[in-house]
Amino acid sequence: MWCYRLRCGWLLGKRFLLLNHTGRRSGLPRQTVLEVVKYDADTDTYFVASGFGKQSDWYRNLLKTPTVSIQVGRRCMDVVAHPMTPEESGEAMVSYARRYPKAAKLICRQVGYRVDGSEEDYYTIGQEAIPFVELQQMDHGGLRHDTVG
Repeated sequence: MWCYRLRCGWLLGKRFLLLNHTGRRSGLPRQTVLEVVKYDADTDTYFVASGFGKQSDWYRNLLKTPTVSIQVGRRCMDVVAHPMTPEESGEAMVSYARRYPKAAKLICRQVGYRVDGSEEDYYTIGQEAIPFVELQQMDHGGLRHDTVG
């Protein structure tokens, strides 16, 4: 958080982003630094995961107010948050575990799950415990780009 406050967020590169969101009860501005688990350049969409599950404050805040802004490196943009379905989250967790096996095991441990390293385990964790969110740049009135024909 301090890197962004000191205007040095660029030091974190594209691996982390600063999420500017609104408290669901207070209505006050909130900020959270999150790991970018995937970036889709074709749709200009960032993907993040709620490593502490559906009870994370930032996740619950996005459900109430999905229009937020993010900063990735020096880039600032308005985005709309789209929670992914349990199936999409399961697939995203498998993909993340393939790319970052040690980090995936650590995240699962943080939410109280032990995994054997199988794709089935990671898929189940993504479906049940670790929701993923798409953060898509607002354009065309903030409408979601469908990636499926």
